[in-house]
Amino acid sequence: MSGFEDIREDMEVIGADGVHVGTVDKIEGDRIKLTKSDSHGAHEGHHHFISRGLVADVEGDKVRLSANADVAVTFEEEQDQ
Repeated sequence: MSGFEDIREDMEVIGADGVHVGTVDKIEGDRIKLTKSDSHGAHEGHHHFISRGLVADVEGDKVRLSANADVAVTFEEEQDQ
């Protein structure tokens, strides 16, 4: 088991159910900045952020969240425009 400080660029972010949520662009403060390529629909073209509080574990090259993917995306924060 690893912690938030072990998160690195290009790691996959998955929900507790193992479903892909996004890919780490970088860490900004206490949030994971996801790559723009993981944004879709009306949210396409800008970064989304996952709060440190949603990170359950870092397993190898994956960041596992404490919520299932469909729930975790409702907690995503958008980049200020």
